[in-house]
Amino acid sequence: MIKTPLRIILVEDEETDAVLIKRQIAKIVEKPQIKVVKDLPGFEGIFTSFLPDVIISDYNLPTGTGLDIMQLAKSIDETIPLIFVTGALDDDELAADTILSGASGFILKKHMSVLAEKLEPLLKQAIYNMVQHDELRERIRKNKIAVHQIYSYLDSMKADDKEQRENIAKIRKNLDKFSVDDAE
Repeated sequence: MIKTPLRIILVEDEETDAVLIKRQIAKIVEKPQIKVVKDLPGFEGIFTSFLPDVIISDYNLPTGTGLDIMQLAKSIDETIPLIFVTGALDDDELAADTILSGASGFILKKHMSVLAEKLEPLLKQAIYNMVQHDELRERIRKNKIAVHQIYSYLDSMKADDKEQRENIAKIRKNLDKFSVDDAE
């Protein structure tokens, strides 16, 4: 059982499949928050306000494809995992294309009875990646605090001669470059 609460957007136009997928997710995630949308406009409307940890999408949708969902999601957050749960990817080439396009995985709907066990490793990988990004963000935050402390120290120094002022200016320039690199 996955103890980490997950925020999931489920893009599924078939109500019965949405209910089945939600039921399978509840078997492996202790406290999932799941928002279901039926199409690309519905996804656009909820994506930025709900801020999901994971997207699970059908491939064939009334107003486009799962690749359209993935393209929109990745344009906003390139790290967000997207998993296809679909009947349309019974074609090995199409399945490979989705992975090459950036999908985190795909599961065929014909495996709905064992969806939980097929979905669990993909969700665990998503959680692992979330933790890794959190650690990176924390390191960047600590670096920015250190840079700010250095700036404060430099501001408190009294530069009596031209050489000291030039050295302080060089240090500031290097710190500014460091701060820009961290933001990227």
